[in-house]
Amino acid sequence: MIDFAQDQQEAPKPSPQLDYRYEGIDKVTGKAKYAAEFDGPFAKADLAYAYIVQATIASGSVKSMDITAASKAPGVLAIITPFNAPKLNQGPPKPPARRSLTLMQNTDVAYNGQPIAVVIAKTLVEAKAAAAMVKTTYAVQPAKLQWEKRLGEARWPKNPGKDPATNHRGDINAAFAKAAVTLDNTYVTPIQYHNPMEPHATIAWWQGDKVTVYDATQYISGVKMSLARTLSVPIDYVHVMDPVVGGGFGSKGSMWSHVPLCAMASKLTNRPVKLVLEREQMFGLVGSRPSTINHIRLAATQDGTLLGMQHDNVMNASVLEDFVEHTEDVTRSLYQSETNSVTAKVVEANLGVSTFMRAPGESSGTAVLEIAMDEMAEKLKMDPVEFRLKNYAETDPSNEHRPWSSKHLRECYAQGAQKFGWSSRNTTPGGRSEGEWLIGHGMATATYPANRSAAQAVVRLLPGGKMFVGSGTQDLGTGTYTIMAQQAAAGLGLDPRNVEVQLGDSTLPKAPVSGGSQSAASVLPAIQDANTQLKLKLVDLAINDARSPMHGLQAADCDVKDGKLISKSQPGKTDALTDLIARNNNQPVEAQGQAEPGESHDAMTTHSWGAVFAEVAVHRYTGMTKTRRIVAVYDIGVLLNQKTGLNQLMGGLTWGIGFATEEHGVIDPVTGRVVNANLAEYHVPVNADVGVMDVSVVGIPDTKFAPTGARGIGEIGVTGAAAAVANAIYNATGKRVREYPISPDKLLLG
Repeated sequence: MIDFAQDQQEAPKPSPQLDYRYEGIDKVTGKAKYAAEFDGPFAKADLAYAYIVQATIASGSVKSMDITAASKAPGVLAIITPFNAPKLNQGPPKPPARRSLTLMQNTDVAYNGQPIAVVIAKTLVEAKAAAAMVKTTYAVQPAKLQWEKRLGEARWPKNPGKDPATNHRGDINAAFAKAAVTLDNTYVTPIQYHNPMEPHATIAWWQGDKVTVYDATQYISGVKMSLARTLSVPIDYVHVMDPVVGGGFGSKGSMWSHVPLCAMASKLTNRPVKLVLEREQMFGLVGSRPSTINHIRLAATQDGTLLGMQHDNVMNASVLEDFVEHTEDVTRSLYQSETNSVTAKVVEANLGVSTFMRAPGESSGTAVLEIAMDEMAEKLKMDPVEFRLKNYAETDPSNEHRPWSSKHLRECYAQGAQKFGWSSRNTTPGGRSEGEWLIGHGMATATYPANRSAAQAVVRLLPGGKMFVGSGTQDLGTGTYTIMAQQAAAGLGLDPRNVEVQLGDSTLPKAPVSGGSQSAASVLPAIQDANTQLKLKLVDLAINDARSPMHGLQAADCDVKDGKLISKSQPGKTDALTDLIARNNNQPVEAQGQAEPGESHDAMTTHSWGAVFAEVAVHRYTGMTKTRRIVAVYDIGVLLNQKTGLNQLMGGLTWGIGFATEEHGVIDPVTGRVVNANLAEYHVPVNADVGVMDVSVVGIPDTKFAPTGARGIGEIGVTGAAAAVANAIYNATGKRVREYPISPDKLLLG
């Protein structure tokens, strides 16, 4: 039998790329439906609406709730409170949920904004109006707030609960004792909120003991498992769908409280129920990036060789659950140093649970370390790029110098510097201006782990040269539909425009969470394997078909290319796949495939890399900053699709601009309320904030990591970008701000 799997070990061949988004037309014409827009197999008149009532204290308990008036309000069907909520068999958080849920199983209040009641009514207006009538009396307890003033309470996270031995390498104190130049500074990143355009939303309905949900999620399989566990129903009784996601950025990677609350409301009322979070409710209920305080020390010889790197990270964690933003991980592995020491501790606060946010750890980590690297380069009187190259890590210093699967960061530095014109940069901070604007240039390194998980897929050859591919993955706007179509078509040499793609349904073959930049690297190899199995079936069908030109040939002599079966030994013998299917009574031929990380996963370290160069203009008198130009070059393996790939990298860079100059969640120090819980006051970049972007990739395949040669790119674009802008601001003004965001007031008062 022919071994098509052998082809997977070879360098990937370029496949035809779609020059448009697979789902793009549906989105711009309104045909694409998001989670909250489905009707489901029920009468629209039966659909009820749920609205969450939130706590207005940060710590304590609900003493009583008067729902008399609310229950009698027009359209109200039911009100769930801690005093009447169905009892659930809840244990400690377990994968894949990973988050502590607040499902009104007791009267405790852990943060301002916590769900304490759910009002279900015939319309959303009626549900919201009745929610305002619920009168709550609290037993208030002193709240743990202003965590940054309680650093003496910092502790090791409950898991592992101690300082891991792997956090330290060599004698850090000895390194500093013999260093010619040292740096010792503290850098702060703020609480940040995800704010995807589509808010979290769920529609749930029951058919007997089985529940179906449309849910805005990055992990349909995770919601399926978490919901089954939370509601104590068999996993096969839960069906989750979400064909299009309007952004998630990590907040939709876990199941939050509103999902089972919606299912509970549906069960209680015996009606389908829709629960959509309002924009204000996106602040706290569904996670955030925690604030971090980073004490960084660097030690070097006079020629710039790093002798020691120390990074002590302290962050806020909810009283409900520890979540660690591992900013220190970047310091462990990005540069070579003789010694290294990192720690990560948390301080409890009465805030909502923190969670993954685009490039968790690496985003904040590069934002602070890459400022420190620039400051050290200045002390050494070295060019920032030269200093980074001096301490280039040829192998993984954090893991016994394991080899990288692939690393071409040097090329990123060289190409980026050349494109940007780095050699003509003004090296004296504050030394260049254009009228009232101070002009500055800065750079930073980008990096993010390359991840893969086990995944499955199904492919089906249909009549007329059409094809179907399906996998239980998600498309958050990243282009998953597009690259799935390309990968499926490439296996048979078909036009990707003739491929039907289905995802976002938990009945499809299982795929991992769309987080950690792993969807492409996980799902596409599974499609590749499914195509291998499909080709075997097609060859077998042809050589056993007396009407086929391939009849009687050996399987090993057959291949599938350009939409037809061919004989390797007799090139003239071919059989079009359309003819083969037609002779088979137009019956589709189906195959399933699966893939998981290979043995090399444990033998090498897999990362992506990049170099980001930024030009900013800072107004001399107002401190307003404009990011005028960014040049970024990435080593991410193969760029699977030019349009969707560069779009992801540009989107990440835009996040970096926001991180550097705008995003900042403000917590009231008395009430624990998020003060700026709206997009009018929680600022994110808009078109006017983003200048010219020149984004490119080195394009060298990483086949040691994945057979496609591609690594994920959803998150690396964020990393390094904030520091590049921050370093450019310093170059423009001569004022070094070590607390993000770098807002005008800090530049004027600094």
